Amino acid sequence: MAKTLLPLGSLVYLKEGTVKLMIIGRGIELNEEAGNVYTDYAGVIYPEGFNPGNGYFFNDEDIDQVVFRGYEDEEESRFMEVYEEWEKTVTIPKKKSD
Repeated sequence: MAKTLLPLGSLVYLKEGTVKLMIIGRGIELNEEAGNVYTDYAGVIYPEGFNPGNGYFFNDEDIDQVVFRGYEDEEESRFMEVYEEWEKTVTIPKKKSD
């Protein structure tokens, strides 16, 4: 089954979360002490938006509730095709949930 990530602009609650997060990035590579990893999403607190010290990195399995689904068009479909191929070849591990 093909993976489908939520589109940019989607609003979600994470498991045990108390604030809405807006998805602003997908397929994010991070440099952590243990080495490089990637996450499905980067998000910011809604409605505050971008704050350099307050970004969240999480995976699809960390989402508890989708409040709003962002805009989708044919470019979104193409992005998912490219993302699926990238995920098959990426050599760094996916970040584990905390």
